[in-house]
Amino acid sequence: MALKLRSEMPDMEGATTWLNGEVTKEDLLGDKPTLIHFWSVSCGLCKEAMPKVNEFRDEYKEELNVVAVHMPRSEKDLDIEKVKEVAEEHGITQPIFVDNEHKLTDAFENEYVPAYYVFDKDGTLRHFQAGGGGMKMLTKRVNRVLGKTEKK
Repeated sequence: MALKLRSEMPDMEGATTWLNGEVTKEDLLGDKPTLIHFWSVSCGLCKEAMPKVNEFRDEYKEELNVVAVHMPRSEKDLDIEKVKEVAEEHGITQPIFVDNEHKLTDAFENEYVPAYYVFDKDGTLRHFQAGGGGMKMLTKRVNRVLGKTEKK
């Protein structure tokens, strides 16, 4: 399962640690939509998708909040230093919620990496997708949430 569409954004709490700064749910609501993406250092697809996520983050930085959630899939993934290293290697500059106890992962009922959740500015879930690729779809959905018309 995963969070159902139209669900409210879960509280951003229970992080083992935050990297690149910390945000609360309150910080994310009110003025712009939010993309929350789950990834894992042991996930090859996540690393492949990261340049696209970063591009996306940079292109939309004025109009979209982006938060990364590191969801460990094995003991090895719990190593914070490793998470820092991979985040640096892959240019993840947005805040990273390190979820070693799966608190946020459980709140999202998320079972996948990579996984992408798009919330509107009021914190209502408008789009969910999981797996590699799919950035075109994500772009489309974010544009829709932003009330933009499609760029040709």
